Amino acid sequence: MNTTPHFVHFRTDGVSFLLETLDAKVPAVVHWGKDLGSISAAEAHVLTEGIKQHRTMNDQDVPPRLDLLATHEGGYQGRFGLVGGRANGAGWTPKFTLTSIDIDGAAASINDELVELEAGTSTFTLADADENLAIKLTVEGFASGIFRARAELTNTGDDSYEVRELGVVFPVPNNATEIMDFAGHWTKERAPQRRDFTVGTHVRENRKGRTGADSAFVLSAGTQGFNFSQGQVWGVHTAFSGNHRMWAERMYTGVKVVGGSELLHPGEAILGPDESYSSPWIFALYGEGQDDQMHRVHRWMRARDAHPQRTRPVTLNVWEAVYFNHDLEKLKALAYEAAELGIERFVLDDGWFGSRRDDFSGLGDWVVSADVWPNGLAPIIEHVNSLGMEFGLWFEPEMVNPDSDVARAHPEWLMAPNTKRLPVEGRHQQVMNLSIPEAYAHVRDQMVAVLRENPNIVYIKWDHNRDIIEGATQATGTAAIHEQTLAAYRLMDELHELFPGLEIEACASGGGRIDLEVLQRTQRVWTSDNIDPFERQQMQRWTTQLVPPEMMGTHVASGHSHSTGRWHSIHFRCATAMWGHMGVEWDLTQATGNEFAELKEWITLHKKHRDLLHTGTVIRMDQHEPTSWIHGVVAQDGSEALFAIHSLGLAETAPIGRFRLRGLEPDALYTLTDVTLGEDPQGYRAPAWAESKTPLVLSGRSLMNAGLHLPGLFPETSRILHLEAHTN
Repeated sequence: MNTTPHFVHFRTDGVSFLLETLDAKVPAVVHWGKDLGSISAAEAHVLTEGIKQHRTMNDQDVPPRLDLLATHEGGYQGRFGLVGGRANGAGWTPKFTLTSIDIDGAAASINDELVELEAGTSTFTLADADENLAIKLTVEGFASGIFRARAELTNTGDDSYEVRELGVVFPVPNNATEIMDFAGHWTKERAPQRRDFTVGTHVRENRKGRTGADSAFVLSAGTQGFNFSQGQVWGVHTAFSGNHRMWAERMYTGVKVVGGSELLHPGEAILGPDESYSSPWIFALYGEGQDDQMHRVHRWMRARDAHPQRTRPVTLNVWEAVYFNHDLEKLKALAYEAAELGIERFVLDDGWFGSRRDDFSGLGDWVVSADVWPNGLAPIIEHVNSLGMEFGLWFEPEMVNPDSDVARAHPEWLMAPNTKRLPVEGRHQQVMNLSIPEAYAHVRDQMVAVLRENPNIVYIKWDHNRDIIEGATQATGTAAIHEQTLAAYRLMDELHELFPGLEIEACASGGGRIDLEVLQRTQRVWTSDNIDPFERQQMQRWTTQLVPPEMMGTHVASGHSHSTGRWHSIHFRCATAMWGHMGVEWDLTQATGNEFAELKEWITLHKKHRDLLHTGTVIRMDQHEPTSWIHGVVAQDGSEALFAIHSLGLAETAPIGRFRLRGLEPDALYTLTDVTLGEDPQGYRAPAWAESKTPLVLSGRSLMNAGLHLPGLFPETSRILHLEAHTN
């Protein structure tokens, strides 16, 4: 007699995710993609039978079954979701039996062969009594049409069980012929890369102890030539800030999957009796085009209770202005200039604590330096507040210089494989082992003391300036990156509880820790240490695949880039930076009068449109020509839009052609106005429609289907277009 439903069908925002548990097996995906509509249990049975592969000679007598855990016992021969075993070698290929299904916390009715739900949670409890293992598999569907799943394994035996991997896989159809993910490095995060989806496994492993500047970010499989606007894409994201994996796999049979898991070092998940290990959330991100995939993530992010609700303040970070030179009068002058520009938040970066006058010492001593700040931070905080700005402060809680008071007092708190040697240094620093309770308490208490002594600190820039190499506990030699990652989350959570309203920016040498788990605890990310606007065009374009613009730090730096040595006009720097959580990282006391005046205008323009920029739908136009990049934001109701046309280089042929937009209301009449600030940059050639400076009135359908002639722009210049729908 059936005691659980045979099918669970999530249907939300045009996407179906249909699971079957026939014969009380581990849930398997029958369909993930376009909405199937409301189907009957009978049709679900037919679909389940209909997708089974045929049996061939010299093959298994029963067609292999792929479930969410990619278990071996069903005949699947690819990467397993669960890898582990006992000391005697047993338990490496369990056969789990489904015992119950909970829907939104309540047991599913035994009379319902098919359960259909929109947004909600389905929890599948399974066990292997012979191998003394139990699994709780949780699948969540959200109103935006994205899904996530995680598995929790419990050892119900009397001896230990070591988990080497516990992940989740999602099948993708055979018309997904290309895969795309991201590469990159410090100052060049989120560089897209594509390849054919061939037989074999494309595995992206991260062993850096943080998400990584070269993170795969989102690994998608899609139909041939998929892009922002077209083609179906099935993506996976491992929401974990420590070591992790993502993969795409194609079997010789044609079966294709995408999956993800934490990457565990030996000994990181050894379960004693009744102990459990939980995998990270593995997100399933479907879209009809990559913009649709992105929109679904943005809608989910914005619907969270923890999503920043108040207006995003324009921010000044002083790192590239003063570096370690914390001179009160200089900082006061910077604050005054910032206030004159309309900047709303002032952030004091590295160098305010301990002996930290350079990279070599003091890191980990989170005590205000009496040498640099003899009267504490109060004088600069009070000055900043008197100018109407908020105050923020830099920390790097997980790191330590060997030349520091805390490292001298407690050398055993530094991560290392044993007591005889330390790992190779990075930026002259080692890692504070937050998995040690005393070390965690020390860091937390020092941070709390600074924040309590200075209650007007409302923002933390949380940095993480090195990869974790040989991340272990000295006393035992056991790997500790798993626990270190969870401890960092716990510390963020504690600070939020202790200081309601505190905002945290995730920074890790720039964009080295950006994932959907750390984003549940942070209100902003630092996209990259590279603020060169030419490089930022690509990095911001792809960071938004997961991060809504209001959470993406986008700054105006000095004309001479500190990261690349290039020089750019204030025009191009501002036209690039206004499309996120705008800020400035520049010694404003060195700005010319003309630069200062134009920067102020751009900040005013950003503020005028930031409600639209931070709540609207992001549109990325597919590049018909690689040197022109067009993107924008459209209001949720289609009443308003803002688009940018950027010239990134010289085209191989004369840039003659039209540009078209997307996302507008087809039947609405829009007034289109060029709102680009400053004098027309050198090389600008206005097309006929723009020469008169008179706003155009066109329907959304005309702008999307017919389009207008591209402006003639020199490389690294931009035009900003505002569209407003008629109300009559």
